[in-house]
Amino acid sequence: MRDQIIPALIAFVVVAILSPLLIALLRKLKLLQPIRKELPSGHQLKKGTPLMFGIILFVGILISILCSPTPFMYFLSITYILFSFVGFLDDFWKASRQDPLGVSGKTKLIFQFIFTGGLLYYAINEMGVDTSINIYKNISFDLPTVLYFIVITLFVVGSANAINFTDGLDGLLGVVAIPTYFFFFMISDRTEVQLFCLIMIGCLLGFLIYNIYPAKAFMGDTGSLAIGGSLSFLAVIENVEILIPILFFIYFAEELSVILQVLSFKLTHKRIFRMTPIHFHFGIKYGWSETTIVTVFGFISWICAFICLAYWRFLLYP
Repeated sequence: MRDQIIPALIAFVVVAILSPLLIALLRKLKLLQPIRKELPSGHQLKKGTPLMFGIILFVGILISILCSPTPFMYFLSITYILFSFVGFLDDFWKASRQDPLGVSGKTKLIFQFIFTGGLLYYAINEMGVDTSINIYKNISFDLPTVLYFIVITLFVVGSANAINFTDGLDGLLGVVAIPTYFFFFMISDRTEVQLFCLIMIGCLLGFLIYNIYPAKAFMGDTGSLAIGGSLSFLAVIENVEILIPILFFIYFAEELSVILQVLSFKLTHKRIFRMTPIHFHFGIKYGWSETTIVTVFGFISWICAFICLAYWRFLLYP
């Protein structure tokens, strides 16, 4: 445990120290956040805030590899890097062109499907990842390999984007993601997963010093898609897909609100929510402050993590 806590503490300190330097560099390079006109007036004030602050989380990747240069840790790190690359392209387009729409959704999805397919193929064939779906203790069912590959690829890409949607308020994704990483740390018997998750928690805590309201910089897709990709693959690696609807409850609620809003407007020309993702709805309709929304969502994320821990320990763990 000590060998894992110390690197996490180092990650926290390094991120906390280097963050002001990165924020200053982003300002100097004019890599700043453009704001969509339809967002609430409070968000219009955030225009010009440094974007791509998620780059600082690469400190965690570097420390993870230095502490445990194993093939498994390289896989976790490459997963993070590839999804971060997609997010970086989007952020750089937004910031350099001051275009809030960024790279087209189709382009981002193509990259994500290619990367996910390659990573999943390697995980199954080279790392021996279990392709059965555990339901209860020793009860599981097997999907045909091709069907499993398709289903899990869709799951990873869908979940990664759901987590990406959660990065919409100051500190929101960082606060919500920490309990999710904590869950994987608690259930895994792989030292690489334990170390990776603790280091990411340390990085996020250091990151939140500068990202909680009022944020001095925004994570951007550079960080949010990377977190999404890594958490989604951790679910596959740890073979806990059955728990994902609960563990990823906040993320899926964010994504589902967007889907329902679009469908409702196309079919009935009426909106279900005042604005989506749903975290905006609570602010506009009920007047919740950003801090209140982040606190409530973070609390729910911890509850979901502990429910999943209990299910895993008493109903799933052999």
